[in-house]
Amino acid sequence: MSDAIKHECGISLIRLLKPLEYYQEKYGTAFYGLNKMYLMMEKQHNRGQDGAGFASIKLDMRAGERYMSRVRSVEAQPIQDIFDQINVRVNTAFQEHPEYANDVALQKRHIPYIGELLLGHVRYGTYGKNSIENVHPFLRQNNWMHRNLIVAGNFNMTNVNELFDNLVQLGQHPKEMADTVTVMEKIGHFLDDEVAKLYKQIKKEGYTKMEASPLIAKRLKVHKILKRASKNWDGGYAMAGLLGHGDAFVLRDPSGIRPAYYYKDAEVVVIASERPAIQTVFNVAYEKIKELDPGHAIIIKKDGGASIKKILEPRERKACSFERIYFSRGSDKEIYQERKELGKLIFPKILTAINNDIRKTVFSYIPNTAETSFFGMVKEAQNYLNKKKEEQILALGPKITSEQLHEILDVRPRIEKVAIKDAKLRTFITQDSSRDDLVAHIYDISYGSVNKGDNLVIIDDSIVRGTTLKKSILRILDRLSPKKIIVVSSAPQIRYPDCYGIDMAKLEDFIAFKAALALHHEHNTVYLVDEIYQKCMKQVSANDTEVVNHVKEFYAPFTADEISKKIGALLSPEDIKAEVQIIYQTIESLHQACPKNLGDWYFTGNYPTPGGNRVVNRAFINFYEGNNQRAY
Repeated sequence: MSDAIKHECGISLIRLLKPLEYYQEKYGTAFYGLNKMYLMMEKQHNRGQDGAGFASIKLDMRAGERYMSRVRSVEAQPIQDIFDQINVRVNTAFQEHPEYANDVALQKRHIPYIGELLLGHVRYGTYGKNSIENVHPFLRQNNWMHRNLIVAGNFNMTNVNELFDNLVQLGQHPKEMADTVTVMEKIGHFLDDEVAKLYKQIKKEGYTKMEASPLIAKRLKVHKILKRASKNWDGGYAMAGLLGHGDAFVLRDPSGIRPAYYYKDAEVVVIASERPAIQTVFNVAYEKIKELDPGHAIIIKKDGGASIKKILEPRERKACSFERIYFSRGSDKEIYQERKELGKLIFPKILTAINNDIRKTVFSYIPNTAETSFFGMVKEAQNYLNKKKEEQILALGPKITSEQLHEILDVRPRIEKVAIKDAKLRTFITQDSSRDDLVAHIYDISYGSVNKGDNLVIIDDSIVRGTTLKKSILRILDRLSPKKIIVVSSAPQIRYPDCYGIDMAKLEDFIAFKAALALHHEHNTVYLVDEIYQKCMKQVSANDTEVVNHVKEFYAPFTADEISKKIGALLSPEDIKAEVQIIYQTIESLHQACPKNLGDWYFTGNYPTPGGNRVVNRAFINFYEGNNQRAY
């Protein structure tokens, strides 16, 4: 993606189902779980680079022995930093106590981070400072083992104020108004409540206080706690939690916005944000990895029993399509095919833009995530040419000469690696005039890859703001002297904020919004902007059932092609020589390519929860009033 937008967070949960001695004997190390967690987090590094965290729980430890460990980092390479810290602690323990080396029981008792229950998180913050306090997992401590709670997730709640007020009404005093804190404290409140009820019940049965503890662990109904805690949540989430005595869970939102996959065998239960991470790290077949259903939780009890429970009534499935276009790793079997399909389906629009002249067209892509869509686009270009070649050969019939045949067969898509990103270059100067010159050189070109007067088609996975296109890519591509530069987005126009985890919060950041606003000025329809603002203001206090997305009216007067044409004009540098055209994927083709992930609110404004409609209206109010702040 040429425009940098922040990614999703990623979760990894591993529950070892055998004693640590089993892994020592079979795999040669009691640190089997730690090693697998390191790999799981690295395989999902694409989802978060602001920070990373890890937590572990040891089962059946004696009183006075440490059973929970946590480490977090906001260093430049946070995952590496976390496991470097763990390695230092482990190696120090072995150096100071050589007797630990051949005794797994001693390792478990005295070395931190080793354990049967492991939780990893990679973070890409949607808001809040990039400080260690904002890095998951979050920890809620208590002397009662059952009341200890560790939480990490890939989520964003749209109704943080409401959740905060609910906690206050419950008598709590949250330390800050952040969705992570409110979610953890909400779960924690009902966890405390359930433990207290069980304790009271078990005492009535005649058990001592010490005897009550294992019985609480056995009888605790995690699904009941989650149902009560998540009742008013509005957002997209895959929420993971560990309880101090050894229960664990992952809960997915009822619209299936955020992804979650799981795998179970006799040795391990593992849950992650991405399927290929599980496939690769545990070397299991695609078919054996299941997707957690929307509104459901996978719950792993202390005894190792795993079950799927319905926590919230599932809504219409609106799994995030941006996961397929960009965020998730392209090594997933389905995602790889879907991205190729996106490139294939947009080819007819490309063909129109180049007037069917493939001989005089060079095809390329903007590194690196658009590469798979590029393959689909090129394959469809080959299919088109094969059909044309067949028609030409059949038309000439048996009289075709060898020279004519070779001339027909020699036509093929011209594929070049035109744009090259200089990953080492950093824009360290903040002044706009100096910074712009540096930005212009983040991309370089392969000189000689395009002949003067050729068309140049270059595909990107999405065009969000267009800043890098205007300030860097188009200027550099123009040095190759093409007749026309066609920039292709494999995704539709991004018109609306995302409020479920992606950092796309302000309408005025989107080039599609800027283009529509420019068209309103050209068509003397700016009065509609005032009317939309008034409608949004009236919705501020509306009930959830009444709130609607009025920002759709902002785009309604114009066709997608009109907006695309204006985007091309806005992104064309004044001194560029080539003609510039911007082509976007259609919504219909997106749904055809990604039929299981129909969450498209950033393209269509069709939010799956009332909170989404509130956010987009608030974003328009902020734009209109000149408030440079987030809408959530």
